[in-house]
Amino acid sequence: MHPRQQARPARLIAVDGVVVLAYVVVLLATGPVGPSAARPATGAAWEQVALAGAALLPLVVRRLWPLPVYLVTLAVSVVAVVRNHLWDPLLPAAYALYAVTAARTPRAWWERWLPGWSIGLLLAAAAVGATGESAGDWWRGNAGLLTLGFLALLAAAELGRAAHQRRADAVRTAQQIARQAVDEERLRIARELHDVVTHSMGLIAVKAAVANHVVRTRPEEAHEALRVIEQTSRNALNDMRRMLGVLRSDEQTADLAPAPGPAALGELARRAGAELTASGLADLPDGVGLAVHRIVQEALTNVAKHAGPRARCVIVVEADGREVRLSVVDDGTNPASPNAGGHGLIGMRERVGMYGGSLVAGPEPGGGFAVRATLRYEAAR
Repeated sequence: MHPRQQARPARLIAVDGVVVLAYVVVLLATGPVGPSAARPATGAAWEQVALAGAALLPLVVRRLWPLPVYLVTLAVSVVAVVRNHLWDPLLPAAYALYAVTAARTPRAWWERWLPGWSIGLLLAAAAVGATGESAGDWWRGNAGLLTLGFLALLAAAELGRAAHQRRADAVRTAQQIARQAVDEERLRIARELHDVVTHSMGLIAVKAAVANHVVRTRPEEAHEALRVIEQTSRNALNDMRRMLGVLRSDEQTADLAPAPGPAALGELARRAGAELTASGLADLPDGVGLAVHRIVQEALTNVAKHAGPRARCVIVVEADGREVRLSVVDDGTNPASPNAGGHGLIGMRERVGMYGGSLVAGPEPGGGFAVRATLRYEAAR
């Protein structure tokens, strides 16, 4: 288990332990536990102290096992009511009930009515406890505490449900934002690939006209034009296949500027103050070249946002005719987390996924942050 995953339960236990300890200090200071209690008590003082300990100790792990802890605390409270050792207005049970309603959605019908069942059980315990002594004396000493306890249970249940609902709403909002970011990135990719394919079709039309014009007089030029048509049409067909199913927004006008590609990597690196090493990029298909440019661009944006002004960044892009591998590595002291703000990594994953590649982004062991991606493509013949 990761150290941070181990630390989280330990922190939860520590926080609840501090709360329980503070509550014990209050009990000792106010004197509701022990032989000095003003209310009449049956049984030895040790029984009262034992019941208090049995109700309080499980609260330390209430956020790890909410329902079992609450059931144990409620059972101890019932015994305390029967034995006339009710030392407070059921605050330990209310504290445990809040964890139950805040941490989980009710799975069974009885869980939805848990506060009501608890109050009914405590009322039954009060009726049993009143038979052990004068009913009038019992109710004068305990009715107020029970009423406050019932109110505390109801308030804890409602506050827990409200907290649970807020967390669920936050999760749904985050998921909706993530889905929207993916949809927007796919629309952007579709628009860019549309421009790439349109450019390719225009080039094919021009070369076909040239070949038709010189096929009889200069067959070598016609042969070269047909070779370009074959290569360009194959690349365009591959890009169209990848674009299939990605919707293009009709309301948004595509940028008329030429789509960027590997040739623009040098300018990107210069503006970012990064070192660039590139090889084998001359024959990349337009769509792959565009994806490489966008991934490097997003990675450099993350470097500028998170790595600090003095970070050194190295970009390596290599292609071998079947796949292109790229890495953007910085030595910043405050690297971005893969899930830190923005949606740059979502866009990278979408582009890498179109070409059946892989993406790894995360902190480096010696400090800094690295983005490494591989995109596969079919070399034009």
